[in-house]
Amino acid sequence: MATVPTFAVPPTFLGILRAPDEAAIHIAGIPFDIGTTNRSGARFGPPAIRAASRMLVDGDHPHWWVDPAALPVCDIGDFDIALGDIANSLALIQGQAAAHAHLVALGGDHSISLPLLRARAIGNGAPLALVHFDAHVDTWPDNFGQVYAHGSVFYHAIEEGLIDPKRTVQIGIRSPVQKDVYDWTRGKGVTVITAQDVHETTPHAVAQRVTEVIGNAPAYLSFDIDCLDPAFAPGTGTPEIGGLASWQVQAILRRLEALTFTGMDIVEVAPAYDSAEITALAAATMVWEYLAMVARPRA
Repeated sequence: MATVPTFAVPPTFLGILRAPDEAAIHIAGIPFDIGTTNRSGARFGPPAIRAASRMLVDGDHPHWWVDPAALPVCDIGDFDIALGDIANSLALIQGQAAAHAHLVALGGDHSISLPLLRARAIGNGAPLALVHFDAHVDTWPDNFGQVYAHGSVFYHAIEEGLIDPKRTVQIGIRSPVQKDVYDWTRGKGVTVITAQDVHETTPHAVAQRVTEVIGNAPAYLSFDIDCLDPAFAPGTGTPEIGGLASWQVQAILRRLEALTFTGMDIVEVAPAYDSAEITALAAATMVWEYLAMVARPRA
């Protein structure tokens, strides 16, 4: 438990001041948002998420009964990017990510997932399984003529062999999408669990389906905050109505403990459109959930 009031907690994630060599999981901010196709502003996501995380330092996680801030986790600050240059920024992000065995990235727009997956897949030596929470499939071949942007991440990840599409699950999908893009995604073997599917079943059933698809493969978690309904996360660049509630996502995540996660990103938090920090707090809480699940001591 924090020894100072929450408002005075150091401005790192959960106020963590641990050194990198004392931690197995490293948290980094990636203030990059020039891959957006609607509202920019996710470059300010990392400090907003860190600031909101101060609300999570008052005790243990009520499901896993651990304090994530006391686990072997550290905040290493922000990665460097190439201002205004998508290609060079992605290369810089990949190089920096490669130095960390288990990285949690605070975005930034969803473009950052591609270099993170490149670094992780190379380190893993094989395609990764993917658990992807989002309103959008993000498998467009390009975005308005731009080859690399936040809507084409998983198209390239599949084409480059970074992820195994047959061990990829997308949860919360509901945005407008061209049928040929959707059909290409499903045709590659991706399992799509729409927002409507989630609403019509239970978190337990969703988690069970995810676990069946992923199996024992090393997995990566990519969480776009617009997976949540705008009522729970208005501070994002491409909001879509009909999304998941915060409690649904928490309930699903808490049932994925059998999976072997090797990294995570949380993306698309744009605090300029937020209200009372609710989007930033939702994002911080998803990271807190992940850390409690993957870094907790095992019996």
